[in-house]
Amino acid sequence: VALEVMAPVAGSVRDVVPRTIFRNVFANHHDQLSRSEDYINHSLYFEAKTFLHGLLVVEDKLSMAHSLESRVPFLDNDLVDFAGRLPVSMKLGNLGEVVRLNENEPGDKTRKYFEKTQDGKRALRSVMKQLIPERIATAVKQGFSAPDASWFRGESIEYVNDRLLTPTAKIYDLFDYKTTASLVNSHLSGRQNRRLLLWSLLYLEEWMEQFMTAGQGGLRSTSSDTSAAAGAAT
Repeated sequence: VALEVMAPVAGSVRDVVPRTIFRNVFANHHDQLSRSEDYINHSLYFEAKTFLHGLLVVEDKLSMAHSLESRVPFLDNDLVDFAGRLPVSMKLGNLGEVVRLNENEPGDKTRKYFEKTQDGKRALRSVMKQLIPERIATAVKQGFSAPDASWFRGESIEYVNDRLLTPTAKIYDLFDYKTTASLVNSHLSGRQNRRLLLWSLLYLEEWMEQFMTAGQGGLRSTSSDTSAAAGAAT
């Protein structure tokens, strides 16, 4: 499906190896990839060096917007270093017969996974059982995800239609309209859960709308960009 979606630019990215794009991320991470545990450690390291940065930017902006001085105690340098040195067996137990849940499966997937495996955050849960009631220490992880799957099908459906189901949308300089529209409609109709795809497409469309010059495939220079460049040059 990915190749069909990216048909307009498939030729130019055919030889791109994703691992080479992120080579610098792993420049100081020398673990070998010989065991399943190694891949988990690599994944955790990658998330800490990439995805986590984005979360912290959002967390900072949202908390400051409401005059909140938020803190992230689990990101204490010593604690992060310690967690990185822990054996994977102290983080996860589901390493043999791996339980996987389909993204399209309805309901709370985090809860279903935990009910099947009683897995995740093993070291933390073990320590916290000594300090707080066990029912809290062993509770299902509660995230803060927005109900975007239902939003896209409800009050935001017209916005999604306007942005993603218009053949002249900027993203269709990169993606195949027919294939992408089919994936979008599969979510809007309730047949599948494509919330992550829709989220990514919407933000890419918004970014391209703001910064890409129509028909030129380049960044549109704004007056603030020009002023900043002039200041840097002097």
